[in-house]
Amino acid sequence: MKSRIVIFFALLLASLPVMASSPDDGTPEWLRKGINIPDVMVYGRRPMKEIGVQQTKFDSLMLKENIALSMADVLTFNSSLFVKSYGRATLSTVAFRGTSPSHTQVTWNGMRINNPMLGMTDFSMIPSYFIDDASLLHGTSSVGDTGGGLGGSVRLSTTPAAADGFGIQYVQGVGSFQTFDEFLRLTYGNEHWQSSTRVVYSSSPNEYKFRNHDKKENIYDEQMNIIGQYYPIERNRSGSFKDFHLLQEVYYNTGKGDRIGVNAWYTHANRELPMLTTDYGEPTAFDNRQREHTFRGILSWDHMRQNWKVATHAGYIYTWMAYDYKRDVGNGTMAHMTRSRSRVNTLYAQAEGEYYIGRQWLFTASLSAHQHFVHSEDKNIIRQDGNKAIVGYNKARIELSGAVSVKWRPIDRFGVSVVLREEMFGRDWTPPIPALFVDGVLSRKGNLTAKASISRNFRFPTLNDLYFLPGGNPDLKRESGWTYDAGVSFAVGKSDKYSLSGSATWFDSHVNDWIIWLPTPKGFFSPRNVKSVHAYGVELRATAAVALTKEWALSLDGSFSWTPSINCGEPMSPADQSVGKQLPYVPEFSSAVTGRLSWRRWSLLYKWCWYSERFTMSSNDDTLTGHLPQYFMNNLSLEKVLIFKWADLSLKATINNLFNEEYLSVLSRPMPGINFEIFIGITPKWGKRATKK
Repeated sequence: MKSRIVIFFALLLASLPVMASSPDDGTPEWLRKGINIPDVMVYGRRPMKEIGVQQTKFDSLMLKENIALSMADVLTFNSSLFVKSYGRATLSTVAFRGTSPSHTQVTWNGMRINNPMLGMTDFSMIPSYFIDDASLLHGTSSVGDTGGGLGGSVRLSTTPAAADGFGIQYVQGVGSFQTFDEFLRLTYGNEHWQSSTRVVYSSSPNEYKFRNHDKKENIYDEQMNIIGQYYPIERNRSGSFKDFHLLQEVYYNTGKGDRIGVNAWYTHANRELPMLTTDYGEPTAFDNRQREHTFRGILSWDHMRQNWKVATHAGYIYTWMAYDYKRDVGNGTMAHMTRSRSRVNTLYAQAEGEYYIGRQWLFTASLSAHQHFVHSEDKNIIRQDGNKAIVGYNKARIELSGAVSVKWRPIDRFGVSVVLREEMFGRDWTPPIPALFVDGVLSRKGNLTAKASISRNFRFPTLNDLYFLPGGNPDLKRESGWTYDAGVSFAVGKSDKYSLSGSATWFDSHVNDWIIWLPTPKGFFSPRNVKSVHAYGVELRATAAVALTKEWALSLDGSFSWTPSINCGEPMSPADQSVGKQLPYVPEFSSAVTGRLSWRRWSLLYKWCWYSERFTMSSNDDTLTGHLPQYFMNNLSLEKVLIFKWADLSLKATINNLFNEEYLSVLSRPMPGINFEIFIGITPKWGKRATKK
């Protein structure tokens, strides 16, 4: 397989000068010389669904930049969220506005996909190529979608492929550390049917070099006196991975306002967990591995009319996860230290409706149910009598969530929205969850708009919080809080010349009974309710695009956030130094910038992000292991598209960590230095498209 790939690369690169210089490559004349588009004045109304909503949307260029990207990579460089990553193909979680990953709700085509055991989502397991539409709902804005998002929510979805006849796309990626990424998409479409099959496979030994700042090697003279020290260069050991993803979608459109859809997503992952920078053992002396099988399926029906809509969804999630930790007991025999297994079955159902009265009123209602069945066990616990015991829990929990909303826009420049949500987890109901949104156009010149919102919210403990052994705490209280948002946005531009838009948002959030896992005198961690956390700050975002000439274009997208997240509770002991301090692993500052320079069918992309220092302990001790220093990340890529009558070809080269930054996202977890990737994609033209001139 690898030899065929190398031959394919060699042939394609050898023919590149000929293809690039061919005068008859099928390129339309207007694409060579540019085209003048007359000025057109477009009048539009802001969607009533988005009254007062603080939202960040991602375009297709961000999502489908290359097949090696996960949604964790997309969010790192295109948002102000903090992405906590253990490295490629390892756990990656995101956090809004100084909250924890479990305070971020994630939906896929309307179905919540947070793990009910942990309450969080691993974004490294979500290929960006499987997502057609993605957006962030900040703070209060998430209440309209789902409850529990004390920080916000991430909305992911797929859309029917715009296919006419059969289509195929194949992309092959080869990168540093013997990394291979392959992507295949098959599509078919006609007037009523749309079908799409997507496959992604990634694999790598993942053995990159890094400088280990947690170890020091001595330098000796001839008399064995220590005359110096240095940090050794080591390899990321036991970090290989093999990830397989398959997404099948079928849609049927009656042409009379009804659409039926089926989405089925299967994931299989086999990942080693890399050794820590503090490990001194040999990689052959242990096996630390995680395996996962996950299936997500949704059946949907949408019934649309001129002024109303109803939709129903039914879904199912199955996750099997295994964690094995083995060590060599000294005679070459690998013995299990940990043998953890968990199975999660989730049934999902949702019904929702919308009704418009003229252009001033919109009424919505939704009701969803998630029924979880969780079985978790560790089959390798040794009892006092020397026999093995199975320790874990077997629990089921129903989660209901219902919401109604009224949106009113009496005039084009002003809108009000009221949302009322109610939720039940198990047998416990939340008090009513209200949310109020207002927005108004301060000036039509520049589309200067002000937004404000306020909401209450609740989050229930996860199943691990309640029942994990050892450490689960069944007496935990649910978290609750109020969130306030206020901000302004603008958008200006001139047709065929430039566009500029931006926003600034202030937020303030108070969360009571915050759940955090703390060490106990018995030697294990257990969750407890910290009395209060105050998270506040500012989010800034700006986007600019300039047509430099008819063939040159430049675009910039940037974000910045300031997010203090302070423990305002009472000391839990006389030695507790966490009160008044920043929460662990929450950077106070973060920023990201993406720039794209295009010329004809060439594109140069630059990505930059920055996280300020993060503390690893609640006391904010500024010791060697008590904090992680700030770091900057720079990526650069160059892409060329070649258009022929028989196919479209794309060639892309990427440099990650351009300046070879030495950094850590998580304590003792090594990260790669500078590395490279090359991608070749082909989209054959056949059927109706092949006959077009």
